[in-house]
Amino acid sequence: MALDAPQIGSLTRTAMAAELLDADTELELARRWRDEGDEQALHRLVTAYMRLAVSMASKYRRYGAPMNDLIQEAGVGLMKAAEKFDPDRGVRFSTYAVWWIKASIQDYVMRNWSMVRTGSTSSQKSLFFNMRRIRAQIEREMERDGVQLSGEEIRVRIAAELGAPLRDVEMMEGRLAGSDFSLNAQQSGDEGREWIETLEDDSPNSEARVTRNHDLKAARTWIETAMDALSDRERMIIRARKLGDDPETLESLGSKLKLSKERVRQLESQALRKMRRRLEDSAGAEPAMLAAAF
Repeated sequence: MALDAPQIGSLTRTAMAAELLDADTELELARRWRDEGDEQALHRLVTAYMRLAVSMASKYRRYGAPMNDLIQEAGVGLMKAAEKFDPDRGVRFSTYAVWWIKASIQDYVMRNWSMVRTGSTSSQKSLFFNMRRIRAQIEREMERDGVQLSGEEIRVRIAAELGAPLRDVEMMEGRLAGSDFSLNAQQSGDEGREWIETLEDDSPNSEARVTRNHDLKAARTWIETAMDALSDRERMIIRARKLGDDPETLESLGSKLKLSKERVRQLESQALRKMRRRLEDSAGAEPAMLAAAF
């Protein structure tokens, strides 16, 4: 559940007033949680480092995400860190938690940046959060050195700086340069007309629907005619094997008919031959074409 502004203010004040843990206390709490499942120890450990989570969340406000959501995601990352932390590795919990908090916040920002998926790989994630900074750095160096680089040359340098494929740089540049627009927004210079009205309707038109319905009706009639040539048992096998949405297996039909799987296969083949002959004997080319499908 999203937190409102008063809740965020209260949470922030609580985080800022939380105790500062020394290394020994932190280690003891982490072990009590890991070894004994002591929830009080977990609560004390997490509360002590909510200050860190809030501080890190505030650094991502420039991406346009609500602060309350950022703090919630930071808290999620902090909880994951507490769940996975191994106190016997000789690392402070705060050092370990930074990575999880950062990852949780960044995943949230990227998920909500655009309706179009912004990126999923590590290189795309690095580009999303660092490309503008690297570009600005390159542009400052160009101005200082009095050189001019083309857009392609700048992208190549960004790719080299961040160790990312050039195609990812080009993709992310387009994503960061654009933004989402509502299809219900009105076009400029075309009063009253929305963008959605310019989309081509790819649904079948009336003529196509009529033709399709006619063809389906004719095929249904031909199949019913072909089925008249079958015995009741053969008709059952064909319906179960060929005309259902979820075709039955030979083994399943064999159990129902008390026949071997091989015998059911033989009866199916025999029934299909009968249907094919009936359709071939019918007048017109269309039934003969349908017969080829059996």
